[in-house]
Amino acid sequence: MQSEQQNNQLVVQNSGSLSFSSHLSKEDEEMSRSALSTFRAKEEEIERKKMEVREKVQLQLGRVEEETKRLATIREELEALADPMRKEVALVRKRIDSVNKELKPLGHTCQKKEKEYKDALEAFNEKNREKVQLITKLMELVSESERLRMKKLEELSKNIDSMQ
Repeated sequence: MQSEQQNNQLVVQNSGSLSFSSHLSKEDEEMSRSALSTFRAKEEEIERKKMEVREKVQLQLGRVEEETKRLATIREELEALADPMRKEVALVRKRIDSVNKELKPLGHTCQKKEKEYKDALEAFNEKNREKVQLITKLMELVSESERLRMKKLEELSKNIDSMQ
């Protein structure tokens, strides 16, 4: 085998040119041809396999291109679907912000009015309690005054009766 390889190799001569060894026997020549045909067969097989791989790669690239087109179409459809919704959502959000801006001062006014109402109600109830106390005091005073006057009248009446 090693002699076959040596015979099949190109010999580099001192002049720098390449040539086949000229001392090849018929058997060596046959081996060289066999090795050359084996080499060519291997080369053809390698080339055929390369072509098969290329074809597979091309098929995959074709599939990838188709899938890319499909995905692009799907994305376009999604964007088309999302567009009207985005506009409506944006409008509603702007309206919500606007209403929130209007609600803030109204809320403050409402709280202020509620506080004023509570304060006024408390003042009203306080004055009402004071009125009830005053009425109660008045009734006590009037009752006391009437009692004292009746007592005085009775005394005066007794005095008159005792004078007669």
